[in-house]
Amino acid sequence: MGSGARRTEWKGVVMLLLTAMIWGSSFVAQSIGMEEIEAFTFSGIRSLLGAAVLVPIVALRLRRAAVAPDAPPAAERRAAFRRAMRNGALIGVVYCLASNLQQFAFNYAGAGKIAFVTALYMFFVPLFGLALGKRLPLLTWICVAAGFVGLYFLCIDPHNLTALNRGDVLTFFCAIVYAVHILLIERFAPQSDGVMLSCVQFAVAGAISCVLMLLFESPSLASIGRAMPSLLYAGVMSCGVAFTFQILGQRYTEATVASLLMCTESVFGVLSSAVILGERLRPREIFGCVIMFAAILLSQASQPLTDALRARRRG
Repeated sequence: MGSGARRTEWKGVVMLLLTAMIWGSSFVAQSIGMEEIEAFTFSGIRSLLGAAVLVPIVALRLRRAAVAPDAPPAAERRAAFRRAMRNGALIGVVYCLASNLQQFAFNYAGAGKIAFVTALYMFFVPLFGLALGKRLPLLTWICVAAGFVGLYFLCIDPHNLTALNRGDVLTFFCAIVYAVHILLIERFAPQSDGVMLSCVQFAVAGAISCVLMLLFESPSLASIGRAMPSLLYAGVMSCGVAFTFQILGQRYTEATVASLLMCTESVFGVLSSAVILGERLRPREIFGCVIMFAAILLSQASQPLTDALRARRRG
């Protein structure tokens, strides 16, 4: 995420909404792809496709940086490249774990529910921030509590408390790992080129997933071919195109507004699942989604609202 005050422009809003739409509809592609291939196979090929899309962009950015009038010395550029490779590899390992937890969840749960439970990373990020000494506004704690209430209505059947879906559990842990992933990006992004970090991340995650694919799965070229439309959408569009839209969109969008726009991927995930896959949530699950989405929106406004109230009291 970007930082600092920034005037929001409509072109930034449009690009970030496109990002959320692509990410949300990608849950459908993941679900359809899992009908043909297994989780490690899907994650591995998808991630490598995402890396392949970003390689030309990285090469172009490196070339422009080298010939820029204020270009740093070659030794500094090489050091920055090595730093990006090291940081990107670490982020890639974490991303690999998160993406595979999510992918395995499709064996047990629908795309719409997975989309919403994944959105819990918005709550775990500030919670984990406590370990880094970050103070949380009271409103954020209220949002966290509301989010877990929504998760209860979405995932738990009070008439059968022992029937918790494995997909719900896998996605819950996926959200935790994605929160760690976001915090790592927050730490490393200022030190390296963001597109290069992403490219290395996808390459490392794809390589690890493909090794696990060969060890634990038995993919065939025929099954991969049948899943290729889903793989191309999830890899090229979700990993490559949407990430680029995110970078460009945040140049013209204030950070809080950008975060709010991108977390609507959960809504687009549910809508896409209903339209394309015919998934239908029960009234209880819809109520849980409404609570979670309201909590997500409010959590994004908690810090600005708290700051505004404090400034008003001081004034």
